[in-house]
Amino acid sequence: MMNLSKLQEKLHKSSSDAGWWINGTVDDQVPVKLLLIHSEVSEAMEGHRKGLKDDHLPHRDMMEVELADALIRILDLAGACGYDLEATINEKDAYNAQRADHKPENRVKAGGKRY
Repeated sequence: MMNLSKLQEKLHKSSSDAGWWINGTVDDQVPVKLLLIHSEVSEAMEGHRKGLKDDHLPHRDMMEVELADALIRILDLAGACGYDLEATINEKDAYNAQRADHKPENRVKAGGKRY
């Protein structure tokens, strides 16, 4: 099984090899890449809302495929930016485990985070 850092490297290389990073600098392309990530999440929501199967992978739910597309785009962008998402996810998970506003008893209080 491939770790997240290796997968990020592989997906960014595939994207670069396919010519998706040839126009301008990484900074120039960040807004477009973020909007594409957003569009994949929106497509996942639409698939869930309508209970659809995917057009290209009909044995899978559309939501599942669109979440995969979003993750592919996120890992590609992180690779282009030189980020270490695997380490950052682990750090953020450890931080969130200690947050008072992430505890169930605090979330149900008035003014707590409902979602």
